[in-house]
Amino acid sequence: MAKPVLLSFHPNGPKGLDDLSDRFRIIKLFHEDDPEAVIQDCKDDVVAINCTMDHKITDKIIAALPNLEIIATYSVGFDHIDLESAKKHGVKVTNTPKVLAAETADTGMALLLATARRIVEADMYVRVGKWLTSDMPLGTSLANKRIGIVGLGDIGSKVARRCEAFDMEVVYHGRHEQKDKPYKYYADVVEMAKDCDFLMLCCPGGAATANLVDIHVLEALGPEGILINIARGSVVDEPALVEALQNGTIAAAGLDVFAKEPHVPVEYISMDNVVLLPHIGSATLETRTKMGQLVIDNILAHFDGKPLLTEVIK
Repeated sequence: MAKPVLLSFHPNGPKGLDDLSDRFRIIKLFHEDDPEAVIQDCKDDVVAINCTMDHKITDKIIAALPNLEIIATYSVGFDHIDLESAKKHGVKVTNTPKVLAAETADTGMALLLATARRIVEADMYVRVGKWLTSDMPLGTSLANKRIGIVGLGDIGSKVARRCEAFDMEVVYHGRHEQKDKPYKYYADVVEMAKDCDFLMLCCPGGAATANLVDIHVLEALGPEGILINIARGSVVDEPALVEALQNGTIAAAGLDVFAKEPHVPVEYISMDNVVLLPHIGSATLETRTKMGQLVIDNILAHFDGKPLLTEVIK
């Protein structure tokens, strides 16, 4: 009897998919010259999909796979998957939360330090010989400053604890106040930005947060404010941020995510007050291995009739 098919849109990190090879015929679409033709050839046998944020799993794809049972995404975010279509077709969806929260929080802190203390700029200052003739311009301290965290979930909560260790005051904005948290809650992100020195975005992407940080938020943050984005590029009005950085509406930004990755607005490239990362929030060997294992564990749990570990929709 032929094995059911697992469509893999990516390698599943360092872990790979070898642990599933006894149970499934694994089709690695990222090695195929014509992925659409491959999908057409095996569409009736596909029972599982492994994807990442880079792959749009649309209603068209889901509807074309009549025996699809589960989509396991190698990411915390799942706005690249049509959840309504998945629910309609009885397809389970899982993600990889928690295992990457600490790593992404560390990336947020790295960006905060890099922008406030002008680390990247200082590195170049030494490399091009400016230190020989002049002193490096001063940076900004983190201690005794107020940081507003947008999205106090797993990642945001870890950011908050790290900020406390730097003697910072933490406040937050989210869909709901969390009574068990010791931080001040703001229902309005603009009002929070007015009261903060730094703003760090840790919220999910998707329609609910699209362009949440617009020109009004940036103006409220002010000319000494710093924006850090480790959430999704869609959370920020990117043209407004470019203009705000050019005009001195805010002081600086540290960005790990962008609206149209891997394409980055060309204006950023020449700016000294922007630190740019290629979406590496969870990019360590240890964390990416854990993410891959969670993908495998969810797929095996489903086909063994066990509860899913991290189900997105019930």
